[in-house]
Amino acid sequence: MTDAYIYDAARTPRGKGRPDGSLHEVTSLALSAGLLNAVKDRNGLEGHAVEDVIWGNVTQVMEQGGCLARSAVLMSDLDQSIPGLSINRFCASGMEAVNLAANQVRAGAGQAYIAGGVEMMSRVAMGADGAAIAVDPALAMKTYFVPQGISADIIATEYGFTREQADALAVESQRRAKQAWDEGRFAKSIVPAVDQNGLTILDRDEFMRPDTTMESLSALKPSFKDMGERTARYALIIDDLKVVDFASDEGDTGKLQNASIDTILQKL
Repeated sequence: MTDAYIYDAARTPRGKGRPDGSLHEVTSLALSAGLLNAVKDRNGLEGHAVEDVIWGNVTQVMEQGGCLARSAVLMSDLDQSIPGLSINRFCASGMEAVNLAANQVRAGAGQAYIAGGVEMMSRVAMGADGAAIAVDPALAMKTYFVPQGISADIIATEYGFTREQADALAVESQRRAKQAWDEGRFAKSIVPAVDQNGLTILDRDEFMRPDTTMESLSALKPSFKDMGERTARYALIIDDLKVVDFASDEGDTGKLQNASIDTILQKL
């Protein structure tokens, strides 16, 4: 089987995912096209130089819909004969795009690919696609679906990660990010985001908070703590249903489906 190699790696700076973020007025299409142009120029790509552009993107609706990968190729300076493929594997979409490109090379389907991903949640909000996994009650109830913030706190509750441990990890992450920037470790990979006039909008990761301390974090109210703990206890009831014995205000059934969650939690 043919080996696959990465010849170049580039990204734009990460902006705040809010209306006041520097990249708020930049579309996913424009951001993608600018990055494709940088890859083209850095590597001297001419003509049909790659087999495909594989682009990961989760919320493929509105300005991120209609096969964003193909649209980005057409918007960029790449040869318009190069096709584009948009894929969605949720938060691993960009990584899966790279995996897919590498496996195409290894399988002999092509010799070169451009792969990556984009998401502009300040413009196309998470959940804007109305995906069934989150909004269809039949599926959501079957899988016990909860948003990521709540699921993170459920994991912390179930496996015993303390608030102090989580805060310490966040502080260390911020410290390492600043150190990496100060040491120029991203100098070769960062492609500044520019506007339609070529003026730089953002050339450095915007979300970094190098002054973060354990004290400043401890002053913040946890966003999902209560919901995470309640949902974890609810899940415990489900897992341990055969040995849980309690009377519901809605009938002495001992069955979860006949008692409200609040009623069950009050009796634990």
